[in-house]
Amino acid sequence: MSPPFDISASESSRSWIVVATLALTGTVVSLQQTLVLPLLPDLPELLGTTADNVSWLVTATLLFGAISIPTVTRLADMFGKKRMMMVSLAAMVLGSALGALSTDLALVITARAMQGVGLSLVPVGIAIMRDELPRERVPLGVALMSASLAIGSGAGLPLSGLIAAHLDWHAIFWVTGVVGMVVLAAVWRVIDESPVQTGGSFDYRGAIVGTVALTAVMLAVSKGAHWGWTSRLTIALAAAGVLLLIVWVPMELRVRNPLVNVRVAARPPVFLVNLASLLLGFAMFANMLVTPQLLQLPVSSGYGLGFDVLSTGLWMAPIGLIFGVTAPVSAVLIRRYGPQMTLLAGAMIMAGSYVARVYLSDSVWQIVTGAVLVGAGTSMTYAALPTLIMRAVPVTESASANGLNTLLRYIGTSTASAVMAAVTTMSVQRVADDVFPSFGALLLVFWLAAAASLTAGLIALSILGLREAQEESPEQPGRIRAAVARGRVLSKSERPIRRAVVTVLTQSGDQVDWSQVDSAGDFSVAIPGSGRYLVVTAAEGWTPDSRLADLVAEANMGTIILNERLTITGTVTDPRGPLAGAVVVLTRQSGEAVATAKTGPVGSYEMPLPPNGRYILTAFTHISTVARAVTVWGGSLVLDLELNEPTELAATTARVDEAVVQ
Repeated sequence: MSPPFDISASESSRSWIVVATLALTGTVVSLQQTLVLPLLPDLPELLGTTADNVSWLVTATLLFGAISIPTVTRLADMFGKKRMMMVSLAAMVLGSALGALSTDLALVITARAMQGVGLSLVPVGIAIMRDELPRERVPLGVALMSASLAIGSGAGLPLSGLIAAHLDWHAIFWVTGVVGMVVLAAVWRVIDESPVQTGGSFDYRGAIVGTVALTAVMLAVSKGAHWGWTSRLTIALAAAGVLLLIVWVPMELRVRNPLVNVRVAARPPVFLVNLASLLLGFAMFANMLVTPQLLQLPVSSGYGLGFDVLSTGLWMAPIGLIFGVTAPVSAVLIRRYGPQMTLLAGAMIMAGSYVARVYLSDSVWQIVTGAVLVGAGTSMTYAALPTLIMRAVPVTESASANGLNTLLRYIGTSTASAVMAAVTTMSVQRVADDVFPSFGALLLVFWLAAAASLTAGLIALSILGLREAQEESPEQPGRIRAAVARGRVLSKSERPIRRAVVTVLTQSGDQVDWSQVDSAGDFSVAIPGSGRYLVVTAAEGWTPDSRLADLVAEANMGTIILNERLTITGTVTDPRGPLAGAVVVLTRQSGEAVATAKTGPVGSYEMPLPPNGRYILTAFTHISTVARAVTVWGGSLVLDLELNEPTELAATTARVDEAVVQ
């Protein structure tokens, strides 16, 4: 799906146009989420229903957004990022049109659900930046994309207030629909389709099971406050979702082209960054939940300032503004100090700001200043997170890996809403006939957000020493990825080696891309174009393979055979010579048994080489044993063991047994 004509601008100008277009999509996504929020108190009367039913207008958007992210981002990696971005935008625009023309609650909820598909635009847009922009501009592009989310949220609140005051409520859908059409046209004209497409068959089974599991968990989290946290429905949904996720993980490990590459997601850099995203999503949304309460609750509550919807939105606007101001600063910090340090600094700013807000939330300037400082820290972390993910995953999985990271952030925000509802329900105060959440309950949310931010900072500290698996080479120009090469890794017996990792480097040694094979041994790597590359293949327990290969765009690299299985071998003897039938056991120093073998007629044994580490190798018969400390470090070992006289423990045991008989 190529643009109908080229834009007559320099490559530099084109980069800025791409960034502006993608950032506008982020603005639309956040705008459609926040526009409806200030109108929720009035919608029950406007739609002739209850407040509980109206709450589905928010739940449907978050729910369908969450379940669409893994599917859309995986399809983007397989069949084209621009294509899936336009599909998501089209669904969002159609949802806006349906909402603008509907007065029935069911249709309006359906419209909001369709709008929720737009949440997948953010990770796909970030992945497009990796393909489209010069590498030095990717951090700024990602930072501006993250800033656009806050800018849209900040603009949505006062805009919704204006709509509530002067227009029909359907205007919230007309606004998102018109802006969505503009963005759709801009994406069609500006964005090139990415050549990095892995193709293959889509994991329908994984998508169905994962969607059902995620739906159950998200419903339990988002509706638990309404249904009751101990209600049968909430507990049943949560339990069913967790059980399905437990089933889903091994399912994804066995399937080709999984919906989520669990092996890559389990790698320490990726896992830790995703955990930080979950915590920071919670911390970020606590700011968006508590700050409007402090501004909008009546003065009679004892701590609220009594502002109306429009005034509250205007006072919240600086949060979106600080995101835009901080974006270029975040990009500079990422380039100069790295995304890990930027993540650490942002998380610490958030934690410190939340602690300060516990003691300084008495006046409007204190509330707004605290919220802006939290926003500044959030902007830094949200710029660093996608950068860390893209440097830690293969190029061919940029969209899906960012999708999982974004999904965890949304789960964090949903958890913040659930915690806020639970805390404010448990601690309330009554003033005349009105009931408000207590000030202590809101401060508790601040403490929880500070703890989440601090934990994310500790995670950032722990990954400072982890070198990113993917660093862009200085030899690679902007718009660097031009093709995908595929292959397979097998053993001599033609069985797939599932834990193999294939790394492609230039002839000067700069890394181009890497890939972890799937359950069938297949892999895909992105290359700048046809040429000669160094291909290194390694798998735990196997002798590595390296070769210079002429890789051709969109061609199959063929099969890479790993010939030699790394082993621990040796001979067990006693004073009389080789000992047949002895048992050899390898245990970790922490006590777990790893492998067992028995010696053959000439006293020899063989066992697979375990992961690198320190072990104890023990050989024994019914009368004697011998043990030896072993360090495994990437190569086959030959370890001979000699059994001497029976050990003291064995002799003592024999004497005890004899005494018992007597």
